[in-house]
Amino acid sequence: MQIPIYQVDAFTDVVFRGNPAAVCPLQQWLPREQMLAIARENNLAETAFILKEENHYEIRWFTPDIEMDLCGHATLASAHVIFTALEPDLQTIHFESKSGTLTVTRNNGMLTLDFPSRVPTPAKAPSVILEAMNSLPVQVLKSRDYILVYPNEDAIVSMKPDTALLNTINLDPGGIIITAPGNTVDFVSRFFTPQSTIFEDPVTGSAHCSLVPYWATRLRKTTLHARQLSPNRGGELFCELKDDRVLMSGKAITYLQGTIFI
Repeated sequence: MQIPIYQVDAFTDVVFRGNPAAVCPLQQWLPREQMLAIARENNLAETAFILKEENHYEIRWFTPDIEMDLCGHATLASAHVIFTALEPDLQTIHFESKSGTLTVTRNNGMLTLDFPSRVPTPAKAPSVILEAMNSLPVQVLKSRDYILVYPNEDAIVSMKPDTALLNTINLDPGGIIITAPGNTVDFVSRFFTPQSTIFEDPVTGSAHCSLVPYWATRLRKTTLHARQLSPNRGGELFCELKDDRVLMSGKAITYLQGTIFI
């Protein structure tokens, strides 16, 4: 069997930045274990598998370790592949997923994801999470992920979590977000996934499903400019809270195209 594969850097327009994702268009669904094996072989934060139906695409996301319930950057990468390589005349794509219908539109080189809002609520973080961080947060919340809020961007940039300590806990499919007001943007963040092959995710769209409603309330504005500050990569998101949906806009660029032989 031969399967096309694209590797796309999402939430950037420059290769080697943003968050890399593999995209595999399928003619029919593969067994789950086979898709997981492909994702493990790719060794990227996410591999997306897409299958064209009559008027929409189905999409599933795999890390090298598990199948995810939602992934922003791999959805953006999948839309980029469809718009640039598979169906260049499309302007809107509807993906059916484990998190419902996800819509991606394009306009002037920007791709906009329409994702569900996941409003975080105050929570108590496990002590091991707090012990693993350089400093204590000023606030802790939780939706799918734990969210640790810090006073300023410097705290996010300088954070060096104790990886060994965090890897003693399992939060699948969630992770740990650290966030703070930005110096030149509305807010910044980083995202960690204990016990995962990819410990720090460079740009995490799904995390912004919780970050955007939080910062929209705190900053009293619904249009937000965000930056994820993972070392060496990172990316930029232009976000909007619209009722119970989060709109996230960004760019993407193809890094490679090839064929999987299995």
